[in-house]
Amino acid sequence: MYAVYPRDTWGAHPGFRDKTRHWLGAHQMFRRLGNLVRSETEGDLDRARDPEDYAARLSYFGDALVRNLHGHHGWEDHSYFPELSVADPRFDAGLEILEKDHAALDRVLDRYTRVANRTIKLIQLDESAARDEAEAVEAFLARHLSDEEELAVPIILHHRLRG
Repeated sequence: MYAVYPRDTWGAHPGFRDKTRHWLGAHQMFRRLGNLVRSETEGDLDRARDPEDYAARLSYFGDALVRNLHGHHGWEDHSYFPELSVADPRFDAGLEILEKDHAALDRVLDRYTRVANRTIKLIQLDESAARDEAEAVEAFLARHLSDEEELAVPIILHHRLRG
């Protein structure tokens, strides 16, 4: 279905409504937060920022990323994806992959949270672990969000859902 509705045509499609735009906006926010957490960690490792300031920013932005992702994916799993599945059974093949990704993302976020909390507590002992985790979260999000969008938006446009 993606071949019929390539990404660069979504915005001009008459079925591209505010609800879909907001959903994609949330994905952009996750990408920005993932990038921010990684760049903050790199700034700390490069000694470009005060460690206490870094710890406060890591706590704030890391928490925002993790909490919002969990809420967003819960909503997708219980509300959004079932709607797409009912509208177009072809969604189910990709849904299996997205559900596995959500389970894997829960593990990635759990590991990230543990490392970030440890980093905040022991800010000068194991900072490189935080960088590795921040890069892993950002890379996973980049792939997963793109897959999710390319599977869902063509179905939304085709069936003019979310109006």
